[in-house]
Amino acid sequence: MRLLVRFFGFLFAAGTVVFLVGVAAAAGLIWHFSKDLPDYSQLQDYEPPVMTRVHAADGQLLGEYAKERRLYLPIQAIPKLVVNAFLAAEDKNFYEHGGLDYTGMARAGLLYLQNIGSNRRPQGASTITQQVAKNFLLTNEVSFDRKIKEALLAMRIERTYSKDKILELYLNEIYLGLGAYGVAAASLVYFDKSVNELTVSEAAYLAALPKAPSTLHPVKNRDRAIERRNYVIDRLLENGWIKQADADKARKETLSVTGRGGHAHIFAGEYFAEEVRRDILERYGEKKLYEGGLSVRTTLDPKLQVMARKTMTNGLINFDEVRGWRGATNKIDISGDWGVKLAEVKSLSDISPWRMAVVLDVSDQSARIGFQPGRELGGAVSKDRQTGLVSMDGVRWAKPAAGPTRGKTPTAVSQVLSPGDVIYVDPLLNKDGSTVDGQFRLRQYPEVSGAMVAMDPNTGRVLAMVGGFSFDQSQFNRATQAYRQPGSSFKPLVYSAAMDNGYTPSTVVVDAPIEIDQGTGGNVWRPENYSTGKYYGPVTLRNALQRSLNTVTVRLAQDVGMPLIGEYAKRFGVYDELPNYLSYALGAGETTVMRMVTAYSMFANGGRRVKSTLIDRIQDRYGRTIFKHDQRECRGCDAPEGWKNQPEPQLIDRREQVMDPMTAYQITSMMEGVVQGGTATILREVGKPIAGKTGTTNDEKDAWFVGFSPDVVIGIYVGYDRPRNLGARATGGALAAPIAKDFMKLALADKPAVPFKVPAGIKLIRVDAKTGMRASPGDGGRTILEAFKPGTAPPDNYSVIGVADADGRSQQISPDTDRTFMRPGTGGLY
Repeated sequence: MRLLVRFFGFLFAAGTVVFLVGVAAAAGLIWHFSKDLPDYSQLQDYEPPVMTRVHAADGQLLGEYAKERRLYLPIQAIPKLVVNAFLAAEDKNFYEHGGLDYTGMARAGLLYLQNIGSNRRPQGASTITQQVAKNFLLTNEVSFDRKIKEALLAMRIERTYSKDKILELYLNEIYLGLGAYGVAAASLVYFDKSVNELTVSEAAYLAALPKAPSTLHPVKNRDRAIERRNYVIDRLLENGWIKQADADKARKETLSVTGRGGHAHIFAGEYFAEEVRRDILERYGEKKLYEGGLSVRTTLDPKLQVMARKTMTNGLINFDEVRGWRGATNKIDISGDWGVKLAEVKSLSDISPWRMAVVLDVSDQSARIGFQPGRELGGAVSKDRQTGLVSMDGVRWAKPAAGPTRGKTPTAVSQVLSPGDVIYVDPLLNKDGSTVDGQFRLRQYPEVSGAMVAMDPNTGRVLAMVGGFSFDQSQFNRATQAYRQPGSSFKPLVYSAAMDNGYTPSTVVVDAPIEIDQGTGGNVWRPENYSTGKYYGPVTLRNALQRSLNTVTVRLAQDVGMPLIGEYAKRFGVYDELPNYLSYALGAGETTVMRMVTAYSMFANGGRRVKSTLIDRIQDRYGRTIFKHDQRECRGCDAPEGWKNQPEPQLIDRREQVMDPMTAYQITSMMEGVVQGGTATILREVGKPIAGKTGTTNDEKDAWFVGFSPDVVIGIYVGYDRPRNLGARATGGALAAPIAKDFMKLALADKPAVPFKVPAGIKLIRVDAKTGMRASPGDGGRTILEAFKPGTAPPDNYSVIGVADADGRSQQISPDTDRTFMRPGTGGLY
């Protein structure tokens, strides 16, 4: 008995020693691994990389920019269904354990012993808390060291943070495939929905993804993805988180996903979105743009943007088609599966309703075409093969642009197309605008390009922007990056400098040949009007601008002085520095459409400084406003107690006055004349008050129109990217003004015909439209109301700038003087 007692005593002592040694070893082990544990307290201030989202003025999503597509949602904003789906898939006892699932760890250990030597990856048995520790603080290394550190961190995290905070970190950090991090981004990427719109089936699929996003791809591994989704649905039912009927319905649903790319989400907004991206990048840097979670509200009006895109591209297409058919964009072998071959040809994705197709067979009357198939989410070519017909009506415009039959209207489809030709088509339309069923019209993307900007003249907010025919074809933004000669559209700046310095719209300047000595070694410059050889003699500045007379503008620039004109060009932002050469008064310098539209906005708003902007407001990830474009003060707008008959709010505008408001109105009135009876008369069709100016450069390389109504300013140029002649009579009035007309008719369709505001102090005096002198009672229909500043009035005699007497002073001549204009040095007037 004594021996038995001594034996058990020995066992107890030995057990105690072993226990103490084990405890000491465990303590040492914990101490050893705890030394190098990362600081888990940083989770409290964790700011994950969050995508920047860009919205149009009406709130529509315009673009998203991120390296990791993530939208951070607080746990309170994540629906219970989504939370339960992830708990069912990953850690159903999350709210009960203290960070470790001991049963799962034992099961994983047993499985590890069974799989020794099999090269299988060990089962992790990680709780959500452990996954947070790994994802935020550790690496993905497969080792016992990492698992021990993970377990230690999980227990510390559980003691420091609430369960909801841990789950919030997990649901926003976890990678769910296709570049999506967190449930909010994944919901958009896979289903184009917010998390609140997810069905049981969709939530279950997202919850299935953390295990292996790549192997549960909804297209490449569809069967496995559905199997894992259904497993999550079963766990939801087993835990009592959904009803049997919901589970049955969810299992029967097809796994239907809607891929969502990172391009502009508003049709025709690609150039605008890219310009905003560049702006944010320049302001805040790459990290803030792609990881800062900025919310950007832009100035884009989606309706006006679609109108601008439609009218601009139609104008380019119409110009291009007149010049003939240049041939198919590509050629492929149509034997075998033509769809796979056609899918490999790069097509423009932003020119809807155009579609790429291949000619399958052709006759004199028609051509059968096959459309480029789409691609599934996994990148595989769709097996769907759609076909259509191109009839004779669809190719009638396609006169050959080169070759022996150049310019001849085709009489058979086979003269234009042949099997294997890769082409663009869009639906053929009847005269009433309806589509002809199954028939299509041949298209070609134009060689010519151009740009358009529409702006609010009072704030500088860019309402619409077209940077070219197709962003997919060329990301070069011709509205902001292309420096082109504005030609005569610059002349209002010259006239503004004159009006601000004593001239009036009735000031008379001679229109006649002129020679300019350009100094030692320079050639003699002989500027001419566009209609070479035609001169009008003494003309008022109003009529000179209306007819866009070059020799008058040069004489006016001589009289005013190029340094002053250069100062005005800089003040209006058209040029940074304008050389003191008279040719620059005719728009020989280079500038952008954006700059020209901004300058004209100052005419339209009464001469106040305008700074163009594509962005109204930027907020950081916490909703704090870090940028706001409109700096005007609104006194009385903040009424916390509501309306109690207090004075109306006042908008305090402290912006610089860059031009006398009366000068701005005079120039506006003169440019109304350009529309009513000058080079832009086509805009009279709009039926609303519009002022503007056309521009045509030497050799017809660029065609411009810049103009405005009281509500919107628009600028357009048309030209080849590598400047070359556009063709005979390719003027701003013939090319750019018709596009402006089409846009203005759409943009102002629902707007009342509001006249331009006449500033205080302006005197409207009836004058002879031809001479600019005060009208007589019997002048009848030859009179107009002209705007004069205080201290100025219509001339009583005909004093002409450019016609000098012997002492060099401007002569006073009768408007009925016989005008014979000769070159300098030959006598007579010039």
